[in-house]
Amino acid sequence: HNKLPGPNFNDWLRNLKIVLQSEKRDYVLDKATPPPPEDQTSDEYREYLRHIGDNLQARCYMLASMSNELQRQNELLDNATNILLHLQELYGERTRQIRYQISKELFRCHMTAGSSVHDHGLKMIALIERLSSLGVIMDNELYVDLLLQSLPPSFDSFAVNFNMHNMETSLPEL
Repeated sequence: HNKLPGPNFNDWLRNLKIVLQSEKRDYVLDKATPPPPEDQTSDEYREYLRHIGDNLQARCYMLASMSNELQRQNELLDNATNILLHLQELYGERTRQIRYQISKELFRCHMTAGSSVHDHGLKMIALIERLSSLGVIMDNELYVDLLLQSLPPSFDSFAVNFNMHNMETSLPEL
């Protein structure tokens, strides 16, 4: 099992680095692609072209060694460094800590009376989307309940009316 389904991220990364080191391409994981130099006959330009080629090769190795779902999530990222950063956010050793901090912020989120409901809703949706990108999926009704419960007391009658009429809605619609 050399494909990356997610939980084996550290093993997958170690194997990827071994392959890239054997081809002297592992630098692309840490070093951003330099901007193209103006003089296309210079050594800098040849180095730039080498970096572009090595990055493409590393990116292809990375995508080919992922599960289909991860390929779909990462195929639009333009270089190996961005793919690695995305995967580290999803599956790196800090994933649990990140998930904890985001969920803590979401569950403790309360709108201040007088502030914008729209901005508050966008903030909660952003937190929910970040959790979703880390693999935390909850029922849409629970998301709606979280949002309703985060509103100040002046919205209590709205929440009661919403629940009494069994309204079905998504977060953006709410």
